[in-house]
Amino acid sequence: MKSRNLADIYDKLLQELGPQEWWPADTPFEVVIGAILTQQTRWTNVEKAISDLKGHGLADPQNLANANPEKIEELVQCCGFYHQKAFRLRNIAQFFVDNPMDIVFALPMGELRELMLSLQGVGYETADSIILYAADRPKFVIDAYTTRMMKCIGIEGNYMQLQQLFEEQLPADVKMFKEYHALIVEYAKKYCGKKRCDACPLIQGVN
Repeated sequence: MKSRNLADIYDKLLQELGPQEWWPADTPFEVVIGAILTQQTRWTNVEKAISDLKGHGLADPQNLANANPEKIEELVQCCGFYHQKAFRLRNIAQFFVDNPMDIVFALPMGELRELMLSLQGVGYETADSIILYAADRPKFVIDAYTTRMMKCIGIEGNYMQLQQLFEEQLPADVKMFKEYHALIVEYAKKYCGKKRCDACPLIQGVN
């Protein structure tokens, strides 16, 4: 796998797009909810579902764990796969009822990641999103946008290879990891999604 200066790419994206200050959430558990709901759907759908859950008092682990499954399905239907997502939401809510969030999030990084991955429906991207955005721990999130961007600039690899590359080249800075991931998402929407390769600030070359 080729090596490129990922710090330079970050600087280019920040200059081009400006600070994103993302992920939007009022509590760490809202981040957890969003990480489950955002699988295979648009963020606008996730925002609607979270707003509806909050409106019914279900953005709290205890309330969500005890909620009627059909009610949860109704509230998250806009996110697609709502039977599956409602089930996963109740499961992860019950997990955090049984295992206080502050204790879980204070675990050593490796142990925390393995624990998140052991939960049903939680894969690498979801686990790392929870770790970075809810637990405020430095774990770089690799999503489809990241993979696509990296391929365009000549870097290919699987999830773990790309993550290792980012984490080796960048300081273990939570704020930077959050901002970088958000910038990649915005970049992909602005350029990749609209096939604006000729205007792409990265295609022009990175030292």
